[in-house]
Amino acid sequence: MSVSVLSPSRLLGGISGLLQVACLLGLFLLLLKAAQLYLHRRGLLRALKQFPSPPSHWLFGHNQEFQKDQELQWTMKWVQKLPSAFPHWLWGTKVRMLLYDPDYIKMVLGRSDPKSNGSYRFLAPWIGQGLLLLDGQTWFQHRRMLTPAFHYDILKPYVGLMANSVRVMLDKLEELIGQDSPVEIFQHVSLMTLDTIMKCAFSHQGSIQLDRNSQSYIQAIGDLNNLVFCRIRNAFHQNDTIYRLTPAGRWAHRACQIAHQHTDQVIKLRKAHLREEGELEKVRRRRHLDFLDILLFTKTENGSSLPDEDLRAEVDTFMFAGHDTTASSISWILYALAKNPKHQQKCREEIQSLLGDGAPITWDHLDQMPYTTMCIKEALRLYPPVPSVGRELSKPITFPDGRSLPKGTIVVLYIYALHHNPKVWPNPEVFDPSRFAPSSARHSHAFLPFSGGSRNCIGKQFAMIELKVAVALTLLRFKLLPDPTRVPTPLPTVVLKSKNGIHLHLRKLL
Repeated sequence: MSVSVLSPSRLLGGISGLLQVACLLGLFLLLLKAAQLYLHRRGLLRALKQFPSPPSHWLFGHNQEFQKDQELQWTMKWVQKLPSAFPHWLWGTKVRMLLYDPDYIKMVLGRSDPKSNGSYRFLAPWIGQGLLLLDGQTWFQHRRMLTPAFHYDILKPYVGLMANSVRVMLDKLEELIGQDSPVEIFQHVSLMTLDTIMKCAFSHQGSIQLDRNSQSYIQAIGDLNNLVFCRIRNAFHQNDTIYRLTPAGRWAHRACQIAHQHTDQVIKLRKAHLREEGELEKVRRRRHLDFLDILLFTKTENGSSLPDEDLRAEVDTFMFAGHDTTASSISWILYALAKNPKHQQKCREEIQSLLGDGAPITWDHLDQMPYTTMCIKEALRLYPPVPSVGRELSKPITFPDGRSLPKGTIVVLYIYALHHNPKVWPNPEVFDPSRFAPSSARHSHAFLPFSGGSRNCIGKQFAMIELKVAVALTLLRFKLLPDPTRVPTPLPTVVLKSKNGIHLHLRKLL
């Protein structure tokens, strides 16, 4: 009986042959992918040929054209040279059209194109599929469901709650200014707006501003803003699995956990309160419900309650949008007034004429401060809280000048660039509240601090009330001066922030 044994040399030869085949197959697939990318890029260049582009690298796009954190400066340089729009190449075949002409933006907002999945999906682990990320019929249903939460009968009593939160912040700031050093105001304003949204929309009792645990939520939201912004621009972080393995991915996961723990606790406390004797019937008898109560009382078509996943997504979305965007707005408004003392004093005199005798601010006062409102709007023009929004064209579009874009194009409605476009706003860097005088005329889509169209910010009236209350009470208490040694550097993350904070000198008024 003989035994056949495979010799080592024949075994190695077989392995070597398999490796050669694998290498050849891998090289073929690589060349095939390169050819596909080349053809895809050629197709994009043909589709966008009507729109001149700043010089770009075929692989690295425009990333080499501007230094880190200099995107706004680079963009504005080309806004002045290229009318209406231009392609911004991120890398390879990744391109998005930046639009900053009001006619172009009006056409896009008048359609029902979905949010651009390539960028907005990075927000999903944080805020879930809530109103910001939903599309189609589901978005419409949620929008209709939540609109009653912003009825003016609901908003009226919020003025007093907002004023109380602002006073707590001002008291804290008054304790700090004894050191005669500038104060970084964004962190204080952010705690105040979180306190406000917790009281107004989520029926929270007590003061968030005096709770140290709230600081971790504020920090997590700030981290997520930066992490999402950086991920969108990093070619190696587009894949979810790869991103989770990176330090940034693990950091984002931890920040999401902190944010979710906060919102889960909010929902848990409200449910527990509604289980108390008599509380449920008391809430049901209300003509209008608060934001969270609407979610908790909503029934789906089959009669069941809103799924926990949908409930938390809407709470996460509004918790973020309701405090972070308003914190950005208020901080930049105060900075703009600090830089423009004459306008600041004129606002103060207007407010003193209404509240100078110590009267509490009320709903009726909000329409009696026209100059302050003009200054608020001009600051929102210079520093829009959401610097851009994205859409993915569901069908081709042709603009009024005859240029067109094909289906599938990612368009960015660059609100910051629109607000600083010299063809739309003469001398755009000058703070000029008269632009918003009642007699002034402007394009319907030249000023979009809360976006526009059917998907405009659902909470824009809530936000404007809070801005007026915060600005009015702050100017009654303090004179604002900028810190010339630390000029804020705007950074267009999900929300407009400052790279180096917003530092102001505060002088207590007698």
